[in-house]
Amino acid sequence: MSQKNHYTGLTDAEVSESRRKNGVNLLTPPEKDSLLKRFFEKFGDPLIIILLIAGALSIGISCYEYFSLGQGAGVFFEPIGIFIAILLATGLAFIFELKADKEFALLNQVNDDEPVQVIRNGNAMQIAKKDVVVGDIVILNTGEEVPADGELLEAVMLNIDESTLTGEPVCHKTTDPAEFDSEATFPSNHAMRGTKIMEGHGVMRVLAVGDKTENGKVFEAAQIDDSVKTPLNEQLDGLGDLITKISYGFAAAIVIGRIVMYFINVPEFDWVSFLAFFLQTLMVAVTLVVVAVPEGLPMAVTLSLAYSMRRMLKTNNLVRKMHACETMGATTVICTDKTGTLTQNQMQVAQTNFFGNPSDDILIEGIAVNSTAQLDLSGDKAQVLGNPTEGALLLWLHKRGVNYLDVKDKAQRIEELPFSTERKYMATVVKSATGKTILYVKGAPEIIFGMCKNTAGVTRQEVDAQLLEYQNQAMRTLGFAYQELADGDKTIENNKVAAANLTFLGIVAISDPVRSDVPFAVKEVIDAGIKVKIVTGDTPGTA
Repeated sequence: MSQKNHYTGLTDAEVSESRRKNGVNLLTPPEKDSLLKRFFEKFGDPLIIILLIAGALSIGISCYEYFSLGQGAGVFFEPIGIFIAILLATGLAFIFELKADKEFALLNQVNDDEPVQVIRNGNAMQIAKKDVVVGDIVILNTGEEVPADGELLEAVMLNIDESTLTGEPVCHKTTDPAEFDSEATFPSNHAMRGTKIMEGHGVMRVLAVGDKTENGKVFEAAQIDDSVKTPLNEQLDGLGDLITKISYGFAAAIVIGRIVMYFINVPEFDWVSFLAFFLQTLMVAVTLVVVAVPEGLPMAVTLSLAYSMRRMLKTNNLVRKMHACETMGATTVICTDKTGTLTQNQMQVAQTNFFGNPSDDILIEGIAVNSTAQLDLSGDKAQVLGNPTEGALLLWLHKRGVNYLDVKDKAQRIEELPFSTERKYMATVVKSATGKTILYVKGAPEIIFGMCKNTAGVTRQEVDAQLLEYQNQAMRTLGFAYQELADGDKTIENNKVAAANLTFLGIVAISDPVRSDVPFAVKEVIDAGIKVKIVTGDTPGTA
C-alpha cells in the first residue's frame, strides 16, 4: 500500500535488540496430555463404552458357565474376542492420530511463517510473522491478519474483525481522536494480533508480540476446544444410544416376561427356586445385551478411517482426527479461490489499451499513487508485496524504468477511497507534482467507463468488445480514469466517487497462467460427482 508519510522503520541492529529485549512473536504452545491419558481418551467413544460394558458382562457370564455349570474354557472366547476388538480399535486410532499430531506440529509452523509486510532500513520488505518485533512498522491490507499488537499510524477506512477477542465482527479503526469510540474494548487506534482486516488499509507500529499480546493472553488463559462432531460421530453416537435402548428394553421385557411365567407355571412359591430362576433369567438378559452389540463395527470403522487417513497423508493432506476423513468423503461441493489456487499467482500486464493519447505523467502517477501494493526492491528481482493485481501494474512501471516510490513521494495524498467488492473500484486524490489537484480512479472497466463524462471518442460497444476479447483469454481487466480538480469540484462523498467530469484513460489486461495440475484435478473431482464453484471478484467471462 502507499503511505501518507515516508517511514524508515527499524535497522537490523534495532531489530536484534528489540528481539532480545521483548522476545519473539510466537505463542507458547499449551502442555500436551500424557500419552497414557490420550490413549485412554479413545475409550470415550460410545460404541467402545458399550463394548466395555458388554465385555464385563460377558466375563461374568463366562465365569458363571465355567465355575457353576462346569463348561469348558471355550466359554471365555467371547469376552476375549470383545476385548481384542476394543484394543485393536482404540490402538489403531491412537497410533494414527499420534502420527498426525507430529505432522500438525510441523504444519502449525506455517502460520508463524506467513509473510508480513514491514518497513525496515527504509525499504518495504516481507518477513515471516514470527520475525516481527516490537517497534516494527507493519503495513496492513484488506484480508490480512494482524501479526501483533500495535498502534495505528495511518488508517484509511479501516474496519477490523475482532470477534476472536471481543466477539465484535466489525470494529472501525481510526487515527483521528475525534472519531475514537470510548466504549470500545480496545482503543480505536490500536490493532490486535489475530484479528483480520475486513476493509481498508493502514500502517501500525508494533507494541507487543507473542505471549504479551492480547491474543497471547487469551491463548494462555483458555485453551478452547472448538472441535465439531462430524456426521459420522453423530451417527455413531445415535447408533450407540439406539443399541443400548433396544437391548436394555428387550432384556427388561425378558426379565418381566419370565418372572410372570414363573408365577403362572409354579403353583407354590419357593424363595430358593425363585432366586435360582431369577439368576438364570438375568443371565439370559445379559447374554442378549452382549450379543446385541456389534463387536466388529468399531473395528471396521477404525480400519476404514485409518486407511483413508493414510491415503490422504500420502497426498500431503493431514487429518488430525480420523473421523474427519468421513467429512472429507462426504464433500459434494468445492468452492475454490482463483488467484493463486487455480492460477500461478504470477500476474503481469499482458496488454494495454489507452485512449486519447494520455500523457505518461498522468498514467504513471495514477498507477503509482492509487495502489495498495508495494515492491520489494532489496533483492536482484523485484517482488510484489500485497495485492498481486496492483503489484503487476507496479512491475510494469518498474520494467519501464520508473521508480514508483519517487512518484509517490512527490505527490501529496489528500483523500483515499479503498477498493471494495461492492464498489469495484478505488480512488485517490493527490496534490500532483505538477501542482494540480487530481483524482485518480481505478477498477472494473465497465463501471469506470460508466462514471466518465469524457470517453476520448470510444463507445461503450467498443469497450465491451475489447473487454470480452480479454476475458475470453482469461485475463483480468482494469479500467482507469482521472479528473483535474478545480475549487469546489466534488471528489468523494458517502464512500463513493462523486466527481462529475472524469476522463476515461483506458484498459489494462493482466494475465495469470493456470497451474498445470489444475485441469486434471478439476476433472477428477467432477468425475467423482463433486461440483466445483469458483469464488472470484472477476467477471464470469474471466472465470
